[in-house]
Amino acid sequence: MRVNYEELGRVISALTENETDTVSLMATVACEVHHSDDRFDWTGFYRVVGPELLKIGPYQGGHGCLVIPFSRGVCGAAARTGDVQLVADVEAFPGHIACSSSTRSELVLPVRDSAGKLLGVFDIDSDQPDAFTQEDADKITEIIERTFAQAV
Repeated sequence: MRVNYEELGRVISALTENETDTVSLMATVACEVHHSDDRFDWTGFYRVVGPELLKIGPYQGGHGCLVIPFSRGVCGAAARTGDVQLVADVEAFPGHIACSSSTRSELVLPVRDSAGKLLGVFDIDSDQPDAFTQEDADKITEIIERTFAQAV
């Protein structure tokens, strides 16, 4: 099953309409994205909880790392640089953190509120190598930006 981004965007918009609570938004997005595509094995958020520090937030899938510094891993790179990380082979990524030994590729997007403040990152892992495309990155970025523009 491949994600239908138009439908996914409509569903998330309908479910989160007028919601401003960040954790509620994260939980809804993680659930809906996770169940939208068979490639997505672990789908969730790491929240900014202190200077240069991420902690696990709402997610779907097996266990995740509890704490990730901005200086480590794909999630840390997305938080540190503010850039989407589209990683075809996590083993080739310098400083990759193996939260799950089955992860082969990863897509991580920065998440900002309406004021542009970094709330955290949205992390999607796959047990398939090179599972994510630029279209995935672009379409999920649109959904994240639209959803978290209402966060306070």
